[in-house]
Amino acid sequence: MGWRGTDALFRGAVGGVGLVTAGVVLHRVDLVLVGAPLLIGTVVALVVPVGRVPTVRAGRVPRTVDSGGSASLAVEVDAGPGVEFIAVRLPGPDAPGPGPVHLLPRAAHYASRLRWDAWGEGVDLRPDHLAAGRDALLISGPVTGPEGRRTVLPVAEPVPPGPLPPRVAGLVGVHRAPRPGDGTELRAVRPFQLGDRVRRIDWRVTLRAGAATGLPLGTLHVRERHAEADADLVLALDSRVDVGAELADWSIGPEGVRPGGSLDTAVRAIVGLAAGYLRQGDRVGLVDLGRPQLGLPPGVGHRHLLRIRHQLVACARSAGWAPRPVLRAVPAGAVVVVLTPLLDDAIVDCVIGAARHGAAIVVLDVLPKDLRPDPETEWGDVVRRVVLTEHRARRAALLAHGVPVADEVTTALRRIGRRR
Repeated sequence: MGWRGTDALFRGAVGGVGLVTAGVVLHRVDLVLVGAPLLIGTVVALVVPVGRVPTVRAGRVPRTVDSGGSASLAVEVDAGPGVEFIAVRLPGPDAPGPGPVHLLPRAAHYASRLRWDAWGEGVDLRPDHLAAGRDALLISGPVTGPEGRRTVLPVAEPVPPGPLPPRVAGLVGVHRAPRPGDGTELRAVRPFQLGDRVRRIDWRVTLRAGAATGLPLGTLHVRERHAEADADLVLALDSRVDVGAELADWSIGPEGVRPGGSLDTAVRAIVGLAAGYLRQGDRVGLVDLGRPQLGLPPGVGHRHLLRIRHQLVACARSAGWAPRPVLRAVPAGAVVVVLTPLLDDAIVDCVIGAARHGAAIVVLDVLPKDLRPDPETEWGDVVRRVVLTEHRARRAALLAHGVPVADEVTTALRRIGRRR
């Protein structure tokens, strides 16, 4: 976009020429004295050419960052000698989104700092700019800058993991299996049998066992240990609703994820559980109850944790109401942790149905505590009591069918251990 004149240029040129001409024709010195400064000021301001169209270049920022992190941003403004100032929209550490407008000199290096407090996807950099010449008689813009979209991943704060039921086919891991193997935990001491390894012989027990057991002197005894197996953990996210503590805001669709809401709490808990159990070698999978196609099969390792964090952002981007939650394709022997605010009967029926088919399920209730009624209506407190009563009834229904319900991650870990 090139340079164009403003209303100030029109008023200065036309007004100045008109007043001077009228003063000469009418022999009015006062009109000449008023119009001459306007005309002279306009001509003087246009003496210095504005030259090329100014450019604004923003530095490069990683496309994927962690929530709570920050990065420095360098902005370079390049303009000709006739440019007096440039207005640029730049982000700041306390300004969400593209940020406020800053007035910068015609050639400058501006440094800002980006900070990402909330996870999700969005535009955090768009250097829109407008350049003005002397006395703002000529302007160039406004120009919409290229958008800098960022994927902010939920931070991975590992939760100390608890025990899980080992998979039948697992041969490595940190969980004790019921069968004998090459683990570290002692299972029994018994007489030597054909096929036992010599390195398992316990010579101290062998020397003492003759008198204690009545077996012939010199009967060899071996130490039998439990096998160590890995386990499967499936984390099921209820992305159909996202509610906060204010009941008045439940009917207002938020732009993105509500900070501190049910979806935000559930996602942060999932990342913490996944990081803790993946660190000890277990297999962790992800299920989106509202959109099953967004789930991830169980996997291991740091790369799988990164995939889970990316997929949670995709689940939040597609979050929305779905009338029927779906929980399927759960590996045999896996423990399922369902994170939901328990706001409808469909989720209760889904969990109970999966439990009847043999799945070991623990429900983590992520409904915000201390719900606050709508102060603008006299029915606000009545609505809050109705919501809490229905919520307690759903929890009671789950407990009646043998499905434990927890209010926090540490309690859920104890419930997972009891599922053994």
